[in-house]
Amino acid sequence: MSAVGRVVERVRDLSTPEGPGRAHVCRPAHSRGTVVLGHGAGGGLRSLDLTVARDVLVAAGWTVAVVEQPWLVAGRRVAGRPPTLDAAWVPMVTALMSGRSRLPRPLVVGGRSAGARVACRTAAELEADAGLLLSFPLHLPGRPDRLRDAELALAPDPTWLVQGTRDPFGTPTELAPYVPRWAEVIEVNGAHSFPKGAGPALVAAMTRIAATLPG
Repeated sequence: MSAVGRVVERVRDLSTPEGPGRAHVCRPAHSRGTVVLGHGAGGGLRSLDLTVARDVLVAAGWTVAVVEQPWLVAGRRVAGRPPTLDAAWVPMVTALMSGRSRLPRPLVVGGRSAGARVACRTAAELEADAGLLLSFPLHLPGRPDRLRDAELALAPDPTWLVQGTRDPFGTPTELAPYVPRWAEVIEVNGAHSFPKGAGPALVAAMTRIAATLPG
């Protein structure tokens, strides 16, 4: 038996003003805290970075909840506008962290791409203790003149970013001037979506983050 004990996996249906959402929760018997992660606009729950983050963090003793936005649960192909994503995310995370079945604090919020943006915008409202941003989209491809640096500035203290070296939505070099002083960027060879070959580098990045998360 590992130090974290038996891991319980369950799916929780969650109510939101935007329709029903869903959380896939992996909870070790001895948990250091909770990491809640959101998916990107493509809706992939099995993206390599999300999968590696979940597996490494659970092995390190963290409860991990990967949350599905209502638009994805409903089978729609197009993500909602940012205000609707935030309006669904906040009550879903609140439900996970409250009540008789509440998950343990400290709370780390994050996600990949659009999910990372949602986590930043709502971190203060949720009183998050830390952030984990995967492939943060600083700008649209080819549009470095339209930055989302104001959202990145809302990331909780501390925050870690895992960013592809060739990400067309913003490379680590492009991010550098806008990263808050309490945040750290870890570079991984790849673009916005990581290929299978990036697995070992992602594991190394997440192992490093897991060792320093406050919990």
